[in-house]
Amino acid sequence: MEIINSGERLTVMLSGEIDHHSLMSLRGTIDAQIEQHTPRLLALDFSGVSFMDSSGIGLILGRKRIAEGYGGQVIIKNASGYVEKLIKLAGLAPML
Repeated sequence: MEIINSGERLTVMLSGEIDHHSLMSLRGTIDAQIEQHTPRLLALDFSGVSFMDSSGIGLILGRKRIAEGYGGQVIIKNASGYVEKLIKLAGLAPML
């Protein structure tokens, strides 16, 4: 995972597998960066994600709740294939 801070935008370049094993580490790292920078826009980039289960949906929804708490918003970038389908099935297509 790589995090790019460009002022009002925080981009999280996710990679590998997002499942219950990786969730705690991802969540802690991303939340610390959100708290530190309070970005107006949090972009979750899924271009490097090879697998995601429902834990990934939880990751998105949790970051959305945090961002909206301080007036920010979350977008999802570069989701494709199975990951994109899972996001759409969860009703999160407007964030794509």
